[in-house]
Amino acid sequence: MKKKEQIDINVGYTKKIEDKDKTIIIFVYNADSGLLNTLTDYTHKIVKPSTYGCNLCAVTYGNLGIKSVWKNFISELDYPVEFLHRDEFNKKFQLKGMKYPVAFLKKGDKISIFITKEEINNCKTLKNLIDLVTKKVKKIY
Repeated sequence: MKKKEQIDINVGYTKKIEDKDKTIIIFVYNADSGLLNTLTDYTHKIVKPSTYGCNLCAVTYGNLGIKSVWKNFISELDYPVEFLHRDEFNKKFQLKGMKYPVAFLKKGDKISIFITKEEINNCKTLKNLIDLVTKKVKKIY
């Protein structure tokens, strides 16, 4: 992977894309945006992690924020990455029937599933998720 500028990984953040034909990876959390939702999700993840509905959040975030290993991994990818909550994604793309968490690949005006909900949910550790993303990124052409 080539070295790129450090990016800030905040939900809703999109690295500026100059060319509309660029390929973008979009991760979508199985959670809605907003302070109340964030607090509810944070509490749920701590109190009853076994029933927490967003494995993407569970493996990439600790109790104090995004895990540095994940942040560094994302910043090293050869593709821009966007993170959205499901309500933000639905508003932006208006796709029906999506199951979250999920990752999409956006090439120009086309968007397709890059990593399924099942694949993300099968990742029990951050290393599993990083290995999965690495494998999938190698298949992008």
